[in-house]
Order: sequence, then C-alpha cells, then structure tokens
Amino acid sequence: MGFSTSTSFYFSRYCNLGLAWKSSSLFVQLGFIPNGSIKPTKISPCKFPRACLSSPSSDPLLVKAARGDPVNRPPAWMMRQAGRYMAAYRKLAEKYPSFRERSETTDLIVEISLQPWEAFHPDGVIIFSDILTPLPAFGVPFDIEEVRGPVIHSPLHHEEDLKALHPIDLDKLQFVGESLQILRREVGEQAAVLGFVGAPWTIATYIVEGGTTRTYTKIKSMCHTAPHVLRALLSHLTVAIAEYIVFQVQSGAHCVQIFDSWGGQLPPHMWDSWSKPYIDKIVSTVRTKCPQTPLVLYINGNGGILERMKLTGVDVIGLDWTVDMEDGRKRLGNDIGIQGNVDPAVLFSPLSAVADEIKRYVMVVKSAGPRHHILNLGHGVLVGTPEEAVAHFFNVARSLKIDEKTVEHENNAPKTVVGR
Repeated sequence: MGFSTSTSFYFSRYCNLGLAWKSSSLFVQLGFIPNGSIKPTKISPCKFPRACLSSPSSDPLLVKAARGDPVNRPPAWMMRQAGRYMAAYRKLAEKYPSFRERSETTDLIVEISLQPWEAFHPDGVIIFSDILTPLPAFGVPFDIEEVRGPVIHSPLHHEEDLKALHPIDLDKLQFVGESLQILRREVGEQAAVLGFVGAPWTIATYIVEGGTTRTYTKIKSMCHTAPHVLRALLSHLTVAIAEYIVFQVQSGAHCVQIFDSWGGQLPPHMWDSWSKPYIDKIVSTVRTKCPQTPLVLYINGNGGILERMKLTGVDVIGLDWTVDMEDGRKRLGNDIGIQGNVDPAVLFSPLSAVADEIKRYVMVVKSAGPRHHILNLGHGVLVGTPEEAVAHFFNVARSLKIDEKTVEHENNAPKTVVGR
C-alpha cells in the first residue's frame, strides 16, 4: 500500500539546536546567532504526508522489528547491497561511468536500488546514494576521482572558510526525493524503503581532510587548534542533516540509517564531545517531526562505545562483526534494537561453508532476542562477493522462524527458540 502524493504541507521551522561555539561577526553573517543556533531553512512540501505517521498494521517487517513489535522472523538486508558485486550494476556502470551521475540521476538511482530487490528480495531496499551527496546543497562542492575517491578541493580549516556554507537547499536534492517516492511505490509495503545520511563528525572529516584519510590528523588537531571553527561546522551540518532526514522521510523512506563511519576512530571521550552531541540533536529534531520513523546508528569499530551510542536515543544500533552479538545484547539491554552482524568475508567461502556459518547465526539471532533484531552484515558487501552467496544469505534468513511461545526470560534477557 502506498501513500497519495496529492496532499502537501510544510513542516514548521526547526527548534533551536543550542550547540555553542565562539561567536563572531562572521558567524552572524553566516546565519549563526549568538546563542549558538543556526537559522533553519523551510522544508520542501511533503510528498508522503503520512510518512511520519505510518500505520503499525501495514508496516513492513523491518519497521516492526526496529520498533520492537512482535515478528515471526528477523528481517534481513545488507549494507551496500546495491553495488559493484552485482553483474547488473557493473554493466550499468560501463554505460554510465560517473558515480556522481549514477547516484544523482533519478532513473539510475531507482534502477540500481531495485537491482538487489529484484534479485534477492531483501526486507529493506536502501536508496543508492552516498553520504556526501548533500554537500553541494549546503555549499561544499566535491568530486569523486577514480583513484583518490571523494575529493574536496577547498577543505575547511579556518573561520574564513565558513563563509562558503549556507542552509541546505533541498531543491538541489530533488533527485533523492523523487527516487524515494518511486521506490516507495515500487516496493509498496513488501519491504522497507531505507534512507541514510552521514553523521556530522564523519561528514566534517571529509570536509576538513579534503577527502578520505587513514590518519585523521587534520580534524583531530582542529579539535585543539580551532575548536570554535570545528563546532561551527558540526553545528551547521547538524541542522542540514536533520532537515535532510526529514526530507527523506517526507519522500517515502520508512527508516533512516545514520552512518558515523569515522566515529570509531575517536577515543570514547572525544566521541562524547565531538560526535555524540550532534547526533543527539539530530535524533531529537527528527523525533519532533517524525516520531514514528525508526532511526539506526552504525559506527564501524563501535565495540568501545556501544553504551554511549544507545544514549543518542536511536531505535537500533548496528554492530560490526568484531562485537559478539550476545555480549552486545547484554551491554545494550532489551529496550533497543540491534542490527548485524555477519562478517562480510564469510560470503566468499564455499556455499556449504556459508550455509554452516549462517546456521551458526541462528544462535546469534537467538542471542539478540526474539524482537529488536535486524539481520545484516557487520559492514557493507565487499567488492567481488559472489551473488549466489548473497542469495543464499537471504534464503536462509527467510527460513528463520521465531516461536515466541518458547521465549524464556533469564536476568531480564530474552531468549527464544529459533529454528529453520
């Protein structure tokens, strides 16, 4: 069942974010006002006016699991499930060699996003995009080069560089909204349509470093040498990303995942200061506008900050494969969802070995509890992964059944019988 696109409305202006930094006349010129908030922009008309108030009875399996509703099996999808491991994608990439073109053209976005849906029928269909896609919409142009990857030719290092920033212009991201609308209509309620964004710290890393990095020395140094500039950047990104999430939900996304991809590169105390407060504000802002939309937070290398991640208020925490699922559930408790966390490299094994490993994950699912679990990889699908292994993953996932009648409670930790 889809939603009518005939009704539209505007969301009210965003609340004061209250994130403080050193004020200056330049900050006022940029729209930063003295109490540390940012002038927000008006949200575009909503294409799916009830998307923030979806009906639980018609929600896809993944949405129900994310909210903690009873489900008969754990829903499954894969990060990077649309991409270079698929022959159909590689063929399309030969015809359209520019990644920017593929990820910023509505027809191509929809076609690529639906490739894994048509091949494997996962429980989540994530839009084909990139966490850097919205950057030009708030004043940060970038290129993607074949060897270097994403490149920002004018990195932000000084207070003067903040002049280039402006409120997010969602009109420049209509290809994202249009693609989500089409995906929602194509998939209906058979699967959840997933949007995603990068967290402020992770986006700031690219903007400050000028692209990808293995050391993070520039941005980590900036925490000490120009903290007011970095906080201004992070606060600006916070408003933009919150608006971008609501825009995605308005356009049809059932659920949105926040990738703090480089948050795991921070020591826990620095993550508390430089990443968590901004994710907190994003979550609270989206909660005000779309209280029924589940939010997922994924950080690669998050074993040291799981409990801190929970405090952001998201609905689901994504675990990478280095975290034991049972230990993760004990540390996080039963009142939050867990997503993950099969090692992506397992899919390179012979199918018999893949089968054995996924059967082992029957126990992993059991450790995660009868509810609040979404089966996924612990990271994205790797280039070169055999498609038949991906198909097998989803076939096994669909065979898992949860019998809630056998659920036992020990030390307030749910356990369930999960069988094939």
